[in-house]
Amino acid sequence: MSFFEQIQEWFASDEGKEDVKTYTVSLSVALLLRLLIIEPRYIPSLSMYPTFEVGDQLAVEKVTKRIRPFNRNEVVVFNPPERFRELVGESSRKSKEALIKRIVAVEGDTVEVKMGGTLFVNGVQQDEPFTAEDAEYEFGPVIVPPGDVLVLGDNRNHSLDGHIWGFLPAENVIGRAVFVYWPPWRVGNTGMF
Repeated sequence: MSFFEQIQEWFASDEGKEDVKTYTVSLSVALLLRLLIIEPRYIPSLSMYPTFEVGDQLAVEKVTKRIRPFNRNEVVVFNPPERFRELVGESSRKSKEALIKRIVAVEGDTVEVKMGGTLFVNGVQQDEPFTAEDAEYEFGPVIVPPGDVLVLGDNRNHSLDGHIWGFLPAENVIGRAVFVYWPPWRVGNTGMF
């Protein structure tokens, strides 16, 4: 009996049918979980250092974006806005990749990065222990429009973020980062909320 005939016979057997059913159900459940609830993401750059390092793998939950508003200091994964695509080039691979940044302001907030790199939201200086260093630029003041958020990288001077390309439509958000699961020595959610 040829290999092909053995495969056909296995598929026709009760054991084969049961295995196929089990694999199909398992794959369907896994795909639904990834599509609707939680998905893995990989950190490719140092724009969010020190919160994330290159190679970190994290879980991004996709449910709460539908049921509660975004808050300042949350780390989100999102599809890049049109202005970002224009800056990096529509045909660039980067223009199609999801990005990860921290929400620093939500709709209605007045945002400014003043001389010395300090972030102010609604006139209040922000305590940002998660940043790598103070920004070496000034920005604003600007008011976040309805339906948008302003996102910045934690590594402020090495991040192509909202201070360059503007506001992020909230509808572009894929989900909130909830914890690093790889590498093992970085497991946790320090600095994500």
